[in-house]
Amino acid sequence: MKAIKPWYFSRTIWASIITVVTGAAGVAGLPVEATHGALLTDTLLQGVSAISGLIAILGRLSAKDRIG
Repeated sequence: MKAIKPWYFSRTIWASIITVVTGAAGVAGLPVEATHGALLTDTLLQGVSAISGLIAILGRLSAKDRIG
């Protein structure tokens, strides 16, 4: 494994975050047994991808220097 990716592209990290959040929500008394972990992880990853795409576009539009 020579390729390095940012932590927020890791499905393992997101699945772990979802596990911790749903566990904490269960302890807090929120009903979480109906949620499907994999579906929730995929949905969050799509959201992160959309947000990072918007940040990239806005960053390029507001940049002062040329690329190259």
